This record gives sequence, structure tokens and C-alpha cells, in this order.
Amino acid sequence: MTRTTDQSAAALRVLAVDDEKPALDELVYLLRAQPGVGQIHSASDATSALRLMRAHPIDAVFLDINMPGLDGMELAGILSEFANPPAVVFVTAHDDRAIAAFDLGAVDYLLKPLREARLAEAVRRIAGAHSAPAPAVTQPQADPSEVIPVELGGVTTLVHRSSVSWVEADGDYARLHTNSGSHLVRIPLSALESRWENAGFLRVHRSYLVALRLVTGLRAVGTGTVVRLRADGTAAAVELPVSRRQVRELKQRLVHGPRQQWTGQ
Repeated sequence: MTRTTDQSAAALRVLAVDDEKPALDELVYLLRAQPGVGQIHSASDATSALRLMRAHPIDAVFLDINMPGLDGMELAGILSEFANPPAVVFVTAHDDRAIAAFDLGAVDYLLKPLREARLAEAVRRIAGAHSAPAPAVTQPQADPSEVIPVELGGVTTLVHRSSVSWVEADGDYARLHTNSGSHLVRIPLSALESRWENAGFLRVHRSYLVALRLVTGLRAVGTGTVVRLRADGTAAAVELPVSRRQVRELKQRLVHGPRQQWTGQ
């Protein structure tokens, strides 16, 4: 099913997917009220959704999780393999699948009953990313915290912040894990946390500070959570524990935070 609002050609082309007709009708109704949304398609199962996507360009998919056949998670996994994958927003009654959703690169995770304000926020985020021009290439500005002096064998080496994958507390010092190896510096982890908090780093645990640009996902382990960082040069891929109180903050920074702050753009 397809509906078109009175929006310009630049408006988002969206697909709503839910196997429950009342929920699907409500989602379509609320999407039609969003000024950033143009053409709206709807489907009651993953197979129909994929068929529609073969026939129509889609910018964003608003997707239920529990559906017969392929569920929403499986469909999102398929969409992630597309050459130009659409933005995915999960709309579900279950709050226990958020980590898996963000693992799949979801833009947002909305809980039923759906609130119009939260839907509007998700639409604005997608529209902003969809319409944003490519960032201009500029020379990086000098910043006192961009480099850290490291002394080894009487030789001082400058370690660039951009080469740091994660930082580990080592007593009163900190160990920088970089693409050239690890370096012990006489700086407390708390000091680096404060200096680098606006440069794409987040304290995920009392012992660890991570570069958000390298995060590839979160994984539940027993009653806890670990964050996965991809390999960066000689810095190997790693999984680090996330304290319970930092899980929400990490997810918010990955999904809601200004992308230019943590992708290195």
C-alpha cells in the first residue's frame, strides 16, 4: 500500500512494516503528519517489504520486530547488506532488543504505544542526515589535547589523539592503545576523559575510555554488556566491559550524538 503526502520531492520516502493492522495504520497515520515525510509505503510482512523495496526507492524503514516469517531483526540484517541501505527505525513493544537493534545499525528504537514526539525526533534525525551536504575538507585546527607526549628510553614521542583506539586505567596513569602499539602516560584516565569528551571519546567503564568512531556494536554477556571496537592499524579488535550505568549513555552517543564528533569527519 502506498500513500503520498503533500511534500516536496526532497521529503523522505518511507516504508512502514508491521504485521498488526491497527498498529500499522496508526504508524502510517502518524508518519503522514510529519512534515519531513513524503511518500509512504506499508507492508504487513518482511517479504512484502522487500518486494516493495525492489520496486520503489526507500530512504527509511520503520519496522516492527515480532513478525511471522522473517522478523524485524532478520529483515534489518538483510537491509544492512544493501549497497545503499535505508535508515532503520525499530517500532516495537519490547524494550529488551535495543542492544541487538543498535548492533544492526538502527537509527532509533521507538517503543509502543508510539509517541508522536519521539517519532518526530526520529524523522528529523533521518531527514537531517539525508539532506546534509558532504562535509567540506578543512585543515584540522590546532588543539592542545590533540597530541600526548610519551617518553620511552629518553626519547619523547608525540602520540596523536586520532591514533588512539581506547585508553586503559593503569593505577594513577593511563595506557593508550594506538595503531602503533600501547603507551603508558603519566595522565589519569579521568583527565583524558575530561579533555576528550567532545572529541569522540566516552568513558564506558571506570577503567576504559573508548573512541566511538571504532565501535561496531554492543553485546550482552551474562548480566553485563561489552562494547566491540574494530581493529585500527596494529590495534587489534577488542571487546571491553561497559558499566551498567554507562550502557544508556553509550547507546545515546552512538545513535543520537552528533556524528561529526565521533566518526573522524
